[in-house]
Amino acid sequence: MDLLNTLVEKGMRRELPTREEALAVLATSDDDLLEVVAAAGRVRRQWFGRRVKLNYLVNLKSGLCPEDCSYCSQRLGSKAEILKYTWLKPEEATEAAAAGVAGGAKRVCLVASGRGPTDRDVDRVSRTIEAIKDQNDEVEVCACLGLLSDGQAERLRAAGADAYNHNLNTSEETYGEITTTHTYADRVDTVNKAHAAGLSACSGLIAGMGESDGDLVDVVFALRELDPDSVPVNFLIPFEGTPLAKEWNLTPQRALRILAMVRFVCPDVEVRLAGGREVHLRSLQPLALHLANSIFLGDYLTSEGQAGKADLEMIADAGFEVEGADTTTLPEHRAAGGCGSAGAAGSVCGEGSGGCSGDAGEAVSAAGSAPAPEAAPAGARTDLVAVRRRGAGTDLAPNA
Repeated sequence: MDLLNTLVEKGMRRELPTREEALAVLATSDDDLLEVVAAAGRVRRQWFGRRVKLNYLVNLKSGLCPEDCSYCSQRLGSKAEILKYTWLKPEEATEAAAAGVAGGAKRVCLVASGRGPTDRDVDRVSRTIEAIKDQNDEVEVCACLGLLSDGQAERLRAAGADAYNHNLNTSEETYGEITTTHTYADRVDTVNKAHAAGLSACSGLIAGMGESDGDLVDVVFALRELDPDSVPVNFLIPFEGTPLAKEWNLTPQRALRILAMVRFVCPDVEVRLAGGREVHLRSLQPLALHLANSIFLGDYLTSEGQAGKADLEMIADAGFEVEGADTTTLPEHRAAGGCGSAGAAGSVCGEGSGGCSGDAGEAVSAAGSAPAPEAAPAGARTDLVAVRRRGAGTDLAPNA
């Protein structure tokens, strides 16, 4: 296909595709899917070889959030039966992080629900970062705490944080349809604060919320303009009893086309295969490794992922290798700026009202009585949606 040849050439040059070309990728047929994956895979291998970076989520504070993000299980008035707990102690968070590192994770993502951290919260997270670094100075730490106030990014950086995650989630035009308690501009401002503080900025999207192809392209182009080191791609997890519970719009083929489009638009950026991959990609997850060069290991924030051992087997069986702690994630031209090096590469960190990822698809119903349940739409795989009951905040061993 001439389209794919053009996109590969542009990807090798780090040249931005046109909006029409990006839309055309999403419009390709299932008959052309393997060609699309192969083409985007060439771009992925050009910048990242066959390496896969592993990341591990630690949910520092679960639920009880004052924001109304409609995709999030931790939002205001949530009826989702998730784990709810206040801040983990630094030693508890460090123990949870150690499980992920022992499983092969290069990056630990520290996430907390809420609109944004207080200065006391920043102190608390800073102590946790320092404790994790003391235990393993090679591990990368990403914070995901919501909207940042002036000076907070600098304090996290001084404590040893390598990156900060805050997603745009969807296009600016449709943002007000999923959240009313803060704005798209607030999210952009936080990503810029992370950049300015010298943190590796991470920002991504959620697909499957009923958005159009145009919305998907708009948010990915906006991300390219923000220039984060990492772009997580989440797929909505439609929990029963939530506003988006009937939004089963994704097929494995559709999910792969979205990942391919992101790779063409952001060729040299760490593309993260994030929340919802098990639910929507299912048996086609190995094909996604030809597009994304980074995934989470084990569970997410409030939902369970596939077994960590299964993740490692999938990577090996697909002919890829786990990226080592001594390897620079990003290409030299990006890492040279101080972000993306071993110990500074961008990452995604979880969901929550702060705009993180990991469980980004877990919407919940608003406060008040829940509507009567409706039959699941055709194609729904509700059997694949499982609330996390192990790891951080519990007495059970984590999945890593």
